[in-house]
Amino acid sequence: MRTGHEAPAATDSAVADSDVADSGAVGSGAVGSGAAAGAAVGSGEQVRPGPLAVLVGAPGAGKSTVGVALARRIGVEFRDTDLDVESNLGMSVSDVFVEHGEEYFRAAERSAVLAALAEHTGVLALGGGAVLDADVRAALAGHWVVYLDVSASAAARRVGLARDRPLLVEGPRTRLAALLKARRPLYEEVAALTVDTGALEVEDVVAAILVELAGRMSR
Repeated sequence: MRTGHEAPAATDSAVADSDVADSGAVGSGAVGSGAAAGAAVGSGEQVRPGPLAVLVGAPGAGKSTVGVALARRIGVEFRDTDLDVESNLGMSVSDVFVEHGEEYFRAAERSAVLAALAEHTGVLALGGGAVLDADVRAALAGHWVVYLDVSASAAARRVGLARDRPLLVEGPRTRLAALLKARRPLYEEVAALTVDTGALEVEDVVAAILVELAGRMSR
């Protein structure tokens, strides 16, 4: 059951998700100083061990772009579980799909997500299909999850030819529409806050998240 509320939407030009390809430039290292965290989210203590915020959403929603910006504002590390999978397996997500299939990838993804939820204390972005796993959804129940919503048409414009997104190689627009229809109820199930990324700049999406995060940490 959703306990949060919706925030307004972010522009295509400003928010372009990079679940696999573009996020590699940032990796899972620090993107800001710890001192910035207090100024950004107030002086309250983190509610529980684990990430300050977990970002979920479809390919093209802006998880990596927003996640990097949010982590930088707070002064914590950003981590992407797709990159964790690639590091653990020593190959790209696309190659995992080609060589081992989706079932193998989902098992590796489950392990990476559960490890990151237990270990990481910054901002965490999950792969678009991570919520398909029941164990992942159960684990997310103990964390603060932000769903970055996006329309199929906006996501299709952002992912382009989708060469690095194995499930979208053939007919990205049609495939995205089907993915969103199937996954949206799962994103909504795990999320405390939903932000429509269709009409705001990245900074505005981050600001909307920070307002909710500050209130949560001050309680």
